[in-house]
Amino acid sequence: MTYETTRRTVLLATGATGAAALVAACGGGGDNGSASTGSPTGEGATSGPAGQVLANIDEIPVGGGKIFKDEEVVVTQPEQGRFEAFSAICTHQRCTVGSVSGGTINCPCHGSRFQIADGAVTQGPATRPLPAEQITVEGNAIRLA
Repeated sequence: MTYETTRRTVLLATGATGAAALVAACGGGGDNGSASTGSPTGEGATSGPAGQVLANIDEIPVGGGKIFKDEEVVVTQPEQGRFEAFSAICTHQRCTVGSVSGGTINCPCHGSRFQIADGAVTQGPATRPLPAEQITVEGNAIRLA
């Protein structure tokens, strides 16, 4: 028995393959407790070179922080003279966090909020904290470690 490939068969097969790829790309991806795919350099890894100066200490407000989108890092100062750094990529669906205010790091995509002191979730849908990043403070400079 022979089968003839028709234009309709090719279009249907192509459409089904495209739809499956779209569903795979958009579906899931939520924070369901499974391992994250992480960034190309690994989850929580920064894209900036080690030793790179991110900011001067006076650029990070006490009780607040600053987001460094290119480096995918957020630096906070929960109390005077104490600096912390976390991945700026939300653990829910990998959006870049959008602001630091009211003692939290805030994701604009779905409303997750994280504590500036330790990256812990204060409001979901994220269920995992922001991974800590390594920084050093030398004089007035805050650097990636």
